[in-house]
Amino acid sequence: MEPVGRITLAPAMTSSAANAVIAALTAEGSEVRFVGGCVRDCLLGRPISDMDIATPDPPETVMALLKAAKLKAVPTGLKHGTVTAVAKGQPFEVTTLREDVETDGRHAEVAFTDDWLADASRRDFTFNAMSARPDGTLFDAFGGREDLDAGHVRFVGEPAERIAEDYLRILRFFRFLAHFGEAVPDGDAMRACADARDELPRLSAERVRTELLKLLSAANPVPALTAMHETGVLAVVLPEADDFGRLLALTGIDDRDPVRRLASLIERDGEDVADRLRMSNVEKARLGALVPPTVSLDPAMDEKAQRQVLYDGGADLYRDLVLLAWADDGERRAGAWRAMLETANRWDDPKLPIRGQDVVELGVPKGPEVGRVVDAVEAWWRAEDFQPDRDACLAKAKQLLTS
Repeated sequence: MEPVGRITLAPAMTSSAANAVIAALTAEGSEVRFVGGCVRDCLLGRPISDMDIATPDPPETVMALLKAAKLKAVPTGLKHGTVTAVAKGQPFEVTTLREDVETDGRHAEVAFTDDWLADASRRDFTFNAMSARPDGTLFDAFGGREDLDAGHVRFVGEPAERIAEDYLRILRFFRFLAHFGEAVPDGDAMRACADARDELPRLSAERVRTELLKLLSAANPVPALTAMHETGVLAVVLPEADDFGRLLALTGIDDRDPVRRLASLIERDGEDVADRLRMSNVEKARLGALVPPTVSLDPAMDEKAQRQVLYDGGADLYRDLVLLAWADDGERRAGAWRAMLETANRWDDPKLPIRGQDVVELGVPKGPEVGRVVDAVEAWWRAEDFQPDRDACLAKAKQLLTS
């Protein structure tokens, strides 16, 4: 594979931590390259989240080289050739060059190689198959840079063959379309995704959830979701989603939170969807509170009423509810919705100044009566907009006991 030019590497790729790892891996003369997403994101000028490095050395040699350089080496996936190097607290995923021996649509059996082209050929999309030496020399056997510039998400080789190797690539196609696509979706890719959509149930729910949430975190995921709908893929992984109007409105006002965006796509059974996607308990509770919404908000509410909602659900849930209601309402009352968000920003989550022990010390025996008094004081304190202090709450408790 011949180089196609030279690029300026991102600072993260020339940091002292990166240089330490590269020095360790090349100590005995091997060539290493940055590969995949970090090269792609470097060319786009986007932040680099994952640092992937490829080497022809087998993982055992990689482990030895890192340890000789006194760098931490974690055997994260020796069977598939992956070792995580840690330098100055930063992880670098180091993977031996590979080629597929056998695939079943979910897992691949690989063999290690020293052939850079063979390794690039097994990758999913052209702009993920690029690699760069530590001096910036760029290798691009499949036109990835041109596709990246054009916003063209294109499989390496025949789309149907790449998909048959791992059916998750169907969802990865639409995820990358959401984050990097600017052109009309690749026709061959769309047809291959449509033809293979019935294989998607073979994937684990966790893998589906991860790709779906990553897709929803794009600046505007609606075009990619529309393409998923056109191919029938969306009906397989998220049949509840058939109207993107609410999500489209949300993209103009939100912070790209994928769980909230998922809530905007479904109208019922939020907890059932969360269970099917194997979401965490926290995400399940959140989706359940948003689909359908537990509280209906209106910008005509005064701040006192808003604070009652904040007290019951907390600022995070309140913001979710405001943004979803705003997306439903449109822009005509945008100023009022923004003011409601400011109410949340000022919220300091007050705590009832008295507890059950305080009521006991007033002479009430431990038991149900203590809880009744505390609840009554709390109801009064809430009605007073959380303003009464401890002394006032104790006075109210005494009053309740003598009335």
